[in-house]
Amino acid sequence: MSDQAHSPDVPSRTSNAAQATGTQPGSLQPASTPPAWAARWQRIARRIRVPVGFLVAALYLFELVRRAPNYAAVGWSVALVAPGLWLRGYSAGTVKKNRELTTTGPYAYMRNPLYLGSMLIAAGFALALLSWLVALVLALGFLVVYVPVIASEERFLRATFPEYDEYSRRVPRLIPAGRRYQGVSSANTGGFSPALYFKHREYNAVLGSALLYFCLLLLRSALDIFFNGRR
Repeated sequence: MSDQAHSPDVPSRTSNAAQATGTQPGSLQPASTPPAWAARWQRIARRIRVPVGFLVAALYLFELVRRAPNYAAVGWSVALVAPGLWLRGYSAGTVKKNRELTTTGPYAYMRNPLYLGSMLIAAGFALALLSWLVALVLALGFLVVYVPVIASEERFLRATFPEYDEYSRRVPRLIPAGRRYQGVSSANTGGFSPALYFKHREYNAVLGSALLYFCLLLLRSALDIFFNGRR
């Protein structure tokens, strides 16, 4: 679920001199270095975010088995999940990770549209289940895992693309700006590309959401029939 960078561990285009002095490309200002504990947790967060995602999915299914879904809430959840999927799909088909600083499409209004799309999807499915436990775990997971990951990726982008400083000053991190960013990126060309969408395997988000809705609508009923003979 990374945004413009696959991982900050990917070698950047900084020169050896810049790395030795801690300066950013095209800048005389030293790149900010997080405290040792923060850098350590950022590395841990990048490693555990996928396992944490599986644990949250297991908790979700456990809560679904434990409680009957509210079908009105399931219906309302689409108002969050559908825009989230659209935003993630549009972003995945626009961004050229690690190759250029993308400032077109949704990136002209926010720096992390993929993460915002994920937050909308997660909020939608928490609403669908009406579970405070799931909502709390999702919120904590974002704060503990994704906030450090975002900070780490931003540090990578700042060290890799000289224009990122201006871009980050004018474009908000998550809440969309009211005005479109007009700055010039290192390449900054092209709109939505189906090839990029499939390259980033963004269809997995659609398939995963469809599977969760299938479970919300049919799993509990199927379990009741299987264990209790109810129809």
